[in-house]
Amino acid sequence: MEGGGGVRKRSCCTIQKNDFLPEESFKSWENYTTALLDTPRRLKDRFLTRSSERAEISEMTTRSSHQMKKTLNWWDLIWLGVGSVIGAGIFVLTGLEARNAAGPAVILSYVVSGFSAMLSVFCYTEFAVEIPVAGGSFAYLRVELGDFVAFVAAGNILLEYVISCAAVARSWTSYFATLCNKNPDDFRIVMHNMNPDYGHLDPIAVVILALVCILAVCSTKGSSIFNYVASVVHTVILVFIVIAGLIHAKPQNYVPFTPFGVRGVFQASAVLYFAYVGFDAVATMAEETKNPSRDIPIGLVGSMVIATSAYCLLAATLCLMQPYTNIDVNAPFSVAFSAIGWDWAKYIVSLGALQGMTTVLLVTAVGQARYLTHISRTHMLPPWFALVNERTGTPVNATISLVLISAVIGFFTELEVLSNLLSISTLFIFTLVAVALLVRRYYSSGVTTKGNQIKLIVFIVVIIGSSCGISSYWALSDGWVGYAILCPIWILATGGLWFMVPQAKEPKLWGVPLVPWLPSISIFVNIFLLGSIDKDSFVRFCIWTVLLLVYYVLFGLHASYDTAKEFEAQRCAQRELNRLEDGVVSST
Repeated sequence: MEGGGGVRKRSCCTIQKNDFLPEESFKSWENYTTALLDTPRRLKDRFLTRSSERAEISEMTTRSSHQMKKTLNWWDLIWLGVGSVIGAGIFVLTGLEARNAAGPAVILSYVVSGFSAMLSVFCYTEFAVEIPVAGGSFAYLRVELGDFVAFVAAGNILLEYVISCAAVARSWTSYFATLCNKNPDDFRIVMHNMNPDYGHLDPIAVVILALVCILAVCSTKGSSIFNYVASVVHTVILVFIVIAGLIHAKPQNYVPFTPFGVRGVFQASAVLYFAYVGFDAVATMAEETKNPSRDIPIGLVGSMVIATSAYCLLAATLCLMQPYTNIDVNAPFSVAFSAIGWDWAKYIVSLGALQGMTTVLLVTAVGQARYLTHISRTHMLPPWFALVNERTGTPVNATISLVLISAVIGFFTELEVLSNLLSISTLFIFTLVAVALLVRRYYSSGVTTKGNQIKLIVFIVVIIGSSCGISSYWALSDGWVGYAILCPIWILATGGLWFMVPQAKEPKLWGVPLVPWLPSISIFVNIFLLGSIDKDSFVRFCIWTVLLLVYYVLFGLHASYDTAKEFEAQRCAQRELNRLEDGVVSST
């Protein structure tokens, strides 16, 4: 709890009276009614207010009761990045998308989604170096786009991570079943009277998440060491899969290469973005990194290069081993080795898949807890989640809570439902981070003139609008006229920003090259891929966003408003005290 000039130390896993909604607006029903009536003014205040780098780096961390321990270096970050990415995406979704959406051209789908992910990595890296805190993209968006946009993103960030954990845990069960020579449903409880998307109950997914949670709360460095060892073994198995698979390669299996056309390639690419979810978890560990300016760029970019190369090699190998029509959607690599007579190899593949998915679960559990911790430091969510354990230096409350939610979702929900919804949240967040980078470079309060500020807003709106237009045209039409109109508009908007608006801020330590072109391309590619996702997933995404907004208006807005004003009053009082002390010293 805040008080006076600091934070009173306390342990995690204890609940006190003011852990949930301790702010002034919730002290009584009268206060709450007054706060609700004041909602328009407060909403305007939070919508226009941007945080500062100093507040995120210094002030926010004091709200966690204890500091996180700085134990990670670039080597840890690379392996955490690899461990967080290479898992269910390659071992499950490759088969699903190759068979149903792209065919052998699933390799190109990985290239497209990998290219988009790499652009996002560049954007994340500049922010993570300059703002090395546990909040990741939430903190970056608070600084550049304000509290309201950051909260909407925060809700989708948490949705992304919770769904990712649930999806990978269900995939873990599928490969565990293969290792045991069983069908995945043999380990699930099938409820025939329920919707098949939610009626295959998965108790093993719950058990594996519980074990991962225990490791995640014990030690970040311990989690890193476990991830490193498991990732090395996993890498050896991946090399075995590629070499053994290419020995039995049949080039004729690449014919036809694009059976579902170019549209199928991009449709698969949008879903396969799931395979790259996790690298942003590395950015959340900046607060626990010894030398962020050196370690984060190496860790983020290095892990993404390794992951993208591995994905393309493994996808190429799978499609050379079998015709795409014969690929199994549950355990594609294991079944592919059985089909060529290497039945024993499927056990090695399944073991590698289980190791890969275990490290993904571990790093995701670690990353999502850091997000929740920083979000709760702002009181947009209850501050109980922000507490850091003194002994372990980890956010125990946040870790256990989010893994518990993942376990409930993973117990009920099928992978395909989860992966589509996950891709929307991820692409939405990455788009916002790219927009925030443009704002960071081209706008600085007191430096950017009013004219340049208006031009910046216009150009960003046109970049987003033309990207949405191209994406919609791709989804709804097979023609070319729309591209002929909208693509030049996107180019002119990006070029106009480049030529007509001077950069207001240069990166201090590490910067994205070719600004504004790379962030603008990232915005375009992310929005374009959104146009390839099915309608039902957008409906679920919109429902979730509406629920977020309802929560924000009723609770999050007032809690964060009260907290911000309280700290602002404390800062003013501290400045006044410092001024008086300076006056006393001068007079003596």
